[in-house]
Amino acid sequence: MQRLINASKRTVGAKQTKKLLESGQAQVVYIAEDAEEYVISPLLHLCNKKGIEVVYVDSMKELGKICGIKVGAATAAF
Repeated sequence: MQRLINASKRTVGAKQTKKLLESGQAQVVYIAEDAEEYVISPLLHLCNKKGIEVVYVDSMKELGKICGIKVGAATAAF
């Protein structure tokens, strides 16, 4: 988690994470375990295809808090 907190440039949310993955700039992707399967499934596929590390977080609420937002987040990346 500390890497995500300290990241100078990070994205929050499934759409932004997907853009970062597709551009080849993602190093690590964080996924909330309680996120909807249809939201995270395409991202997991891209991570596997590109060999990107995936880190699971307990909840969307926790991931949102780590990212400094007041709502839950399904995914984040840097």
